[in-house]
Amino acid sequence: MSAHHFTDGIPFPSPGLGTWKIPDEKTPEIVHQAIEFGYRHLDCAADYGNEQLVGHGIKSALDGGLCSREDLWITSKLWNTYHEPQHVRAACEKSLTDLGLQYLDLYLIHFPIALEYVDFDQMYPPGWTGKNDSMTPIRVPYASTWKAMEQLVEDGLVRKIGVCNLTTGMLRDVLSYAKIKPEVLQVELHPLLTQEALLRFCHLEEIAVTAFSPFGADSYLPLGMASEQDRLLVDPLIEEIANRHQRSTAQVTLRWAIQRGTIPIPKTQSVDHLRENIDLFDFALSEEEIQTISSLNQNRRFNDPGVFGESAFNTFYPIFD
Repeated sequence: MSAHHFTDGIPFPSPGLGTWKIPDEKTPEIVHQAIEFGYRHLDCAADYGNEQLVGHGIKSALDGGLCSREDLWITSKLWNTYHEPQHVRAACEKSLTDLGLQYLDLYLIHFPIALEYVDFDQMYPPGWTGKNDSMTPIRVPYASTWKAMEQLVEDGLVRKIGVCNLTTGMLRDVLSYAKIKPEVLQVELHPLLTQEALLRFCHLEEIAVTAFSPFGADSYLPLGMASEQDRLLVDPLIEEIANRHQRSTAQVTLRWAIQRGTIPIPKTQSVDHLRENIDLFDFALSEEEIQTISSLNQNRRFNDPGVFGESAFNTFYPIFD
């Protein structure tokens, strides 16, 4: 385990465990085992629909004396249907209740997309459509959502706040009005989508960057949003580097992410992969190897609402140019 440190000295553990799409029946056990193996950072979200199950895993680990709550870093995210300021606190409190926590270490705005409010009792999580066939976008100033996020910090519900899926232009806009600046940006980042300019801008602004989908296509194959030929874990260049270090391609890909100054959050449902994905700190890639892996970049984005929103939810909602 390593850690990025915020400007106030608070450590942000790396890597983390992504909890999106872990099968429900495995979630409590995987979370418990991750903490047992040394993971201290869990990346959660209301939209994943499994925060209660993650909470069971956290509770069993804490009850078993594996660590204290203060040792853990728990992230959750505000879903699109709760962007109107009057809904932000209730959404955060719902995640806290489900996770069985008194506070979150980090709360992120999941997407720069505001959708019509769906009451918890009607459908939770409401997903992209709230039971309709299409998304129902509404116009909510991001600044008003951000102000409500700042209030969560002031009220002690969350320690830090941040954003997801923003471009440099939108991030710059948030920085222009934020009283509490976003301390973390979470974006899709992997060797097929290296986002060099965005990463450089965040480093200049001292914003930590969490890399979701660090293996690229693998999370999206079961969803039909990627094909086998997109898979980084069988890429010959990465395989060659992995063989040189006697490591797996997954470990090399995660090591690349860490050496770029990002915090990867790989998801797995395999105990072996849990161990493997955290065993990253007794080898290092050379600068040449880093550049070789970065040269695979194709600006290939798998998680793009402008694409999947139209195909799955009959709504064209681009957020990336």
